[in-house]
Amino acid sequence: MFLEQTVKRNRDLAEVSFQLHQSGQIQPDSYVIDVDTFLENAALMHKEAKKMGIRLFFMLKQVGRNPYLAGKLMELGFEGAVAVDYREARILMNHRIPIANMGHLVQIPDSQIEEFVAYRPKMITVYSEEKISRIHEAARKLGVIQDVILRVYNDSDMIYSGQTAGFHLNALEALTARIKHLYPCVTITGVTSFPCFLYDETAGDLRATENMNTVKQAVEILNRNGINCSVIDTPSGTCIHALEKIKEQGGNCGEPGHGLSGTTPMHAVKMMPELPCVTYVSEVSHNFMGQAYCYGGGYYRRSHLQNALVGVSLEKSEEMNVTPPSDENIDYYIGLEKECAVGDTVVMAFRFQIFVTRSDVVLIEGLKEKKPYIAGIYNSMGMKK
Repeated sequence: MFLEQTVKRNRDLAEVSFQLHQSGQIQPDSYVIDVDTFLENAALMHKEAKKMGIRLFFMLKQVGRNPYLAGKLMELGFEGAVAVDYREARILMNHRIPIANMGHLVQIPDSQIEEFVAYRPKMITVYSEEKISRIHEAARKLGVIQDVILRVYNDSDMIYSGQTAGFHLNALEALTARIKHLYPCVTITGVTSFPCFLYDETAGDLRATENMNTVKQAVEILNRNGINCSVIDTPSGTCIHALEKIKEQGGNCGEPGHGLSGTTPMHAVKMMPELPCVTYVSEVSHNFMGQAYCYGGGYYRRSHLQNALVGVSLEKSEEMNVTPPSDENIDYYIGLEKECAVGDTVVMAFRFQIFVTRSDVVLIEGLKEKKPYIAGIYNSMGMKK
């Protein structure tokens, strides 16, 4: 999906990916991240967002919840992280990374609520009154007031399978009254939904979804009931190009993830300000019935993986089609269109979600100065190896 753009716009990364594997410094099933470019992308986005008055909470699940990158983003001036789930929250907390939004997309388990509230996240996304009640009890015990934002939905919204949750618009008025009366240690500070924007291939641009309209209606309902929505969080596809659209739609907060690595769907087909900075490196394992197979482990079902470069260097590589495993099977291997030399390097670039893989995450610095070195190797859960 991103291979052509990566070779065109970040050739050095493609070259070093071959070199690192051929020299034995990295193993197959490794994601290689060009940290220099990643941080340049982030700095550009942060600067533009600041001009527009849009808050950005970075999300790093897609790059393996990496605490090193989180620390670097904080140095650039970002406000804090989105902890997509309680496991990511734990990694961030262990490295003392400020958390701006906890609980979106996965709610905090009951047994961890008090500990997480004590960490003082700026806000917690909530889907149910039961969680609001338990957050209130933890905050009361700790002697603090905890800000929450409501995930909202309406009948026409898009909700991905596996993410079904939220408060219906029709329930908001009664809910706000109960929160004011029953849960004084919780303050509603805003609303969110997901996805609020998606790339439209026909239009060749990001489009607001029905979820965005729901968010705006929710803000109106809350305002009428005396709730000041200071946070209007409108995630999905957050990148420099998306910032103006967020502002136009009335949002004031985004959650850049793939925008930081130049790998939103729009980045695959358009020349965007952010450069792609992640490759996936594997190795030819064997040949079978006229096809080669390389090691898997990092395949993501929504990756739109199509092709790979195979060889011993970028200059001596051949581009060929890829046959991913079927979705119902484990990605032990990924197929290539024809037989290849066993041991050859395979370099790909596609849409990834490293936190759901078993891959290594290899951080490369110094690429801009032509002096690349490995700054660290982590597992897919953010633990240094």
